[in-house]
Amino acid sequence: MKNKCVFLDRDGVLNVERGEYTYKTDDFIIPEGVKEALENLKKAGYLLIVITNQAGIAKGIYTKNDVLACHSKLQNETSELIDDIFYCPHHPIKTESLARKPESLMFERAIAKYDIDASQSWMVGDSERDLVPCKKLGIKTIRVYREEGTETIGDHLVPSLFEASKIILK
Repeated sequence: MKNKCVFLDRDGVLNVERGEYTYKTDDFIIPEGVKEALENLKKAGYLLIVITNQAGIAKGIYTKNDVLACHSKLQNETSELIDDIFYCPHHPIKTESLARKPESLMFERAIAKYDIDASQSWMVGDSERDLVPCKKLGIKTIRVYREEGTETIGDHLVPSLFEASKIILK
């Protein structure tokens, strides 16, 4: 039997969007409700996989180790609930990549690695580029917004991951 999955963007969904690169663990703040949402999704049998662009690596703003330290903090503060984290270190100013959202390669790799049924899966992201590849792959989408009135191509629009989890579990 294939697995169902909730794909998660990182910045703006799992940690507070600061409006600039988040690569220091002191700046990596996990909002209230994130851990509870992940626990509820995990109890319902979903794989939890993060799909995130980390272009600051290609731009020389931060290192792979900075990213891994933030991911370690995320796992520690959420009781290791996340099954895997895929990140793309590329940016078009330095290197092109089909992995970088809005392309779909990171999703395709996760689907193959974990035998995921896209039709039973969801993506929770905070930008259009998070959702575009999911439309192509048949994954349902939820957009977390930062301000009211945000337009979206997503199937749903919510203020937080916790609210997104309620829709997924409905």
